[in-house]
Amino acid sequence: MIHPHKSLPNAPYSDEALFGAAPAGYARYRPGLPDAAVRLLAATQHGVPVPVLLDLGTGTGQVPLALLPVLRRLAHIDLVDVNQQMLHQALAALEPVRGACTVAAFTGEAHTFTPTRPQQAPSLITCCRSFHWMDRPSVLRMADRVAAPHAVVAITGDGSLWTHQADWTATLRELIQTYLGPGRRAGTRGTYTGPSRSYEDDLADSAFSNVAEHSFPIARAWTPEEVRGYLRTTSFARPALFADRHQDFQAEALRLLQAHARGGVLEEDAVFTMLLARRAGGFA
Repeated sequence: MIHPHKSLPNAPYSDEALFGAAPAGYARYRPGLPDAAVRLLAATQHGVPVPVLLDLGTGTGQVPLALLPVLRRLAHIDLVDVNQQMLHQALAALEPVRGACTVAAFTGEAHTFTPTRPQQAPSLITCCRSFHWMDRPSVLRMADRVAAPHAVVAITGDGSLWTHQADWTATLRELIQTYLGPGRRAGTRGTYTGPSRSYEDDLADSAFSNVAEHSFPIARAWTPEEVRGYLRTTSFARPALFADRHQDFQAEALRLLQAHARGGVLEEDAVFTMLLARRAGGFA
């Protein structure tokens, strides 16, 4: 069963300002999770008779879509995101593959999440490539309120093409900045400022202070067109930021990317990092 879409208490709006309203492009162009990372997430639920997933900042549902084939015992999934269209995309993608697993979707900021069925306390709380957008201490306090005693909090990410250090990404950043200014744009919120402290520090000050870090090297190959598609889904280069200059930017970006591609391919060597955290006394 997939429960009707519901807005969270105190959720002020459905925020489509950061990534736009094109979830199909997001699902197509955003990289997935490494298989080894998915297996590790599933392994955290060993011995849990009825696993329940709470996925914060779910986007188009990449985490549950990757977990379901590996963690077949998954009984329930709560999806949380501020973007309604992303949630609709996630629900549509999960429906044909969820089996007996139930799914509920909630529109709102992650720290405002309140479970509708407290008897199904999450045993795994995931936050993939989205923790930096959140009120992190409040999210971790919420997690402590709703999570099962044995729950694992998994914070994962691998940066973006903005942060990746390569000749072609550096040149691409410079091109974006010629159109949008020197700061990294973040939708209607102006420019993006990174977290003032590490996620490890956030976790150390929370109930989930027992932390283990795992790293997964990734080699990706992009085509120039895939990079352009990816850019349209980002907070720093989505079309609305360019107004009537977006077509000019897209044409110039394609020429730049084609000039840097080797055999039609642009290489990215990234590291997917996973922080697995449990309450003090637990085994991370």
